[in-house]
Amino acid sequence: MSDVPFGFGPSDRDPDRDRDRPRDESGDKGDKTPDGPNDPFGFGNLPGGGQFPGGIPGFPGGLPGLPGMPGAGGPGGFDVSQLGQMLTQLGQMLSSAQASAGDGPVNYELAAQMATQQLAQTTSSLTDAQRAAVSDAVKLAELWLDPATNFPAGATETVAWTPTEWVKESMPTWKRLCDPVAQRVSGAWVEGLPEEVRAAAGPMLAMIGQMGGFAFGSQLGSGLGQLAAEVLTSTDIGFPVGPGRTAALLPEAVERFTQGLDRPASEVMIYLAAREAAHHRLFAHVGWLRERLLGAVEEYARGITIDTSRIEEIARDIDPANPASIQEAMQSGMFEPQTTPEQKAALARLETLLALIEGWVDAVVAEAVGDRLPGAEALRETLRRRRASGGPAEQAFATIVGLELRPRKLRSAAELWRLLTEDRGVEGRDAIWAHPDLLPVADDLDDPAGFVSHRDTNDPIAELEKQFAADARAAAEAEKTPDSSSDEPKDASEDDGPDEPPTRRS
Repeated sequence: MSDVPFGFGPSDRDPDRDRDRPRDESGDKGDKTPDGPNDPFGFGNLPGGGQFPGGIPGFPGGLPGLPGMPGAGGPGGFDVSQLGQMLTQLGQMLSSAQASAGDGPVNYELAAQMATQQLAQTTSSLTDAQRAAVSDAVKLAELWLDPATNFPAGATETVAWTPTEWVKESMPTWKRLCDPVAQRVSGAWVEGLPEEVRAAAGPMLAMIGQMGGFAFGSQLGSGLGQLAAEVLTSTDIGFPVGPGRTAALLPEAVERFTQGLDRPASEVMIYLAAREAAHHRLFAHVGWLRERLLGAVEEYARGITIDTSRIEEIARDIDPANPASIQEAMQSGMFEPQTTPEQKAALARLETLLALIEGWVDAVVAEAVGDRLPGAEALRETLRRRRASGGPAEQAFATIVGLELRPRKLRSAAELWRLLTEDRGVEGRDAIWAHPDLLPVADDLDDPAGFVSHRDTNDPIAELEKQFAADARAAAEAEKTPDSSSDEPKDASEDDGPDEPPTRRS
């Protein structure tokens, strides 16, 4: 976890991160208004110091007279004559946010609106030639992949997306990823408040919940807008974010990516198409894989906790009549989640699984393209470095969601799959994906050769069946053992006839 998700962090942010932000005329950094304090909910500012394009949606000039938000008037940043107008607009804003947010902790309609608005100035419609190039590249890549993997083609549709279309098509996946984290972050600090404080501030807590959904949506929209401008395919973050069995490339981003390389555009397009198609083959034919990934994120989110003793301590010093004291509490780090051992374990499992996925794709594509693309090895190295280090947009997303979707041991994982191919062949290598218990663990990525050599069989399915048989024998023995806690004699009829085979729960 690189940053506290959704801006619930301490006010003393990393000075190196803020060093390059533009200054206003007063000399303050861009994350402050000239006269007001930091905006705790992010309505006036976005991650990275940016602002809503055109102001808050529905309020181009910001909320008039509200300290810490655009539009504050008067020498002290607060115009009493505009108080009634401000409250009316705030009520309308919250009503609109509640109507569009649904029951979730994030206003995804606002997120999509903001990302689309952010991309509007830099996106254009795709041409027929661009769409045809994507389709042809995927068709050729599928032919090359056939002998390189035991999994048949997974994508049944090939499309070219603009960044805006990527945002729209990927939103259901982001909802699944963000909901667990946002739910825990927004609810954990409320759970930590003393009961009498919650009872006294009931209506206020409901309003803060609505404002939180609005703020979360605005920050997610900003992050997705940045990410959409950089991603090359629907699987660029390690797994498909679009509809199932739909291979998608973003020609505009691919063209920008190609400009920094000394390779023909067609070669780059085919290589990226091969990676996209390989991802879809894996996810289409390993049914448990997607749920396993998303489950790891949910497991991470369940471990989010807030230091309730810290909340109780600060809550005693809050003066409800003094808004400054509330804002000071929010900026003190009282809502910062605590990293738990369970979270670290879930994050380690997620990173290992991502590394295994990326490593498999890397090894399979390298085998598939072979000598067909002269620049394949150079492209492979470029994408490895790009994926391992992450770009500005990926880092922005990590700040929002609180997770870095990055395979830290990509090279080791690729080497492990290569060695498995040499040792067991394509079919034996791909059979490892038959069950999650067969996959290498984090320690195996530190010694790929050891993982391959210590196995006493080249048939992972037989190994799995052997484990199932051992479990079945243990279950049968347990059924035969009399219950020593019961004084009732065993019915003799129970010994007649063969034992029923045990049923294994998945």
